[in-house]
Amino acid sequence: MKRAIVVVIDSMGIGAMPDCAEFNDIPECNTLANICKYNKGLNLPNMAKLGLGNIQDFEGVPKETNPIGQYGTLQEKSKGKDTTTGHWEIADLVSEKPFATFPNGFPEKLVNDFINETKCGGILANCPASGTAIIEKLNDEHHQTKFPIVYTSADSVFQIAVDTDMIPLETLYEWCRIARKLLDDGGYHVSRVIARPYKVIDGKPTRIGKDRRDYSVEPTGETVLDRIKQSGGEVIAIGKIEDIFSKAGITHAIHTGSNKEGLELTLKAIKNELDLNSIKYESTPKDFVPNKSLIFTNLVDTDMLYGHRNDPVGYGRAVEEVDEYVGKIIDAMNDDDLLVITADHGCDPTVPGTDHTREYVPVLYYSKNIEPKDLGLTLGFDNISKEIEKWIF
Repeated sequence: MKRAIVVVIDSMGIGAMPDCAEFNDIPECNTLANICKYNKGLNLPNMAKLGLGNIQDFEGVPKETNPIGQYGTLQEKSKGKDTTTGHWEIADLVSEKPFATFPNGFPEKLVNDFINETKCGGILANCPASGTAIIEKLNDEHHQTKFPIVYTSADSVFQIAVDTDMIPLETLYEWCRIARKLLDDGGYHVSRVIARPYKVIDGKPTRIGKDRRDYSVEPTGETVLDRIKQSGGEVIAIGKIEDIFSKAGITHAIHTGSNKEGLELTLKAIKNELDLNSIKYESTPKDFVPNKSLIFTNLVDTDMLYGHRNDPVGYGRAVEEVDEYVGKIIDAMNDDDLLVITADHGCDPTVPGTDHTREYVPVLYYSKNIEPKDLGLTLGFDNISKEIEKWIF
């Protein structure tokens, strides 16, 4: 059975795109290169073997004379620099219209509709903010009023934070579903509603990553995931892939609490050690025998824990952890497997600001019998979906 394995290292961009100024970014943005420089080099031997260091100069990542993979740079076609836009384009859905952002907070009508529909009594914040900073600032008021903390960022997101020791997690999720419907019905064109649960641990408000959920707008067209599923294949979504595609084109899904968990689950899926019955959708037949397979993994820690928090040291450690597992993944692959390693946008922690950055992304391809090649610069993340289809159909 032909199988493709796609690993998205969330936000690991490799240089500002020519139109970066339109997205309020500076030409100096280069997430991976700047992280390598800040850490005086990263140890990435497995991705180096695939050809990562041949794409451009990344301190500590040597150029490989005899790479074992294909390597190159992808330029985004879509108008955006967010998770949804990037992943959709990887899956062959280009977004011509950018998602809406709210630099002055959400409109009064939307806020009032949300309060009325959820019966939450009121909201706090309603402004662009760093998630960790806003929950620290408003935690006491949140406890006094029990109002959710609603905020956005430079990206197209409607984020809702609550202390789940006070407001149940399922209530938070229901409020997010209500927000998603209001945004869709009202034509606001917002990419994601994000549930941001937290708890006060040792006196400090702390976000609980494993319980985060993203409620994305439904894909506006068909993706390679749909085509694989419709043709009798399985699509195993690991991490927040299920949320990004609103479950469309997916047969099995499992959320993760960390990159390490996502990498472990990916490795288990490759080794056929993952209990697929426990994570399959109800719509997936009990006696389902797939004729092809896509394992699609998002590794969010690089973006969520380190990019947005301006932590290049943590980011560097996270990339090194991914690289360690790349070696294990390669060892576990069989002759019918194609590995794709890429990113969805940038989030350079070394430049001013805490938001995503409009960047090129790397792409690395590997299979047992692949012809090593420098792919150069290619327009469109959707080239990945074309390679997947060539491989498994």
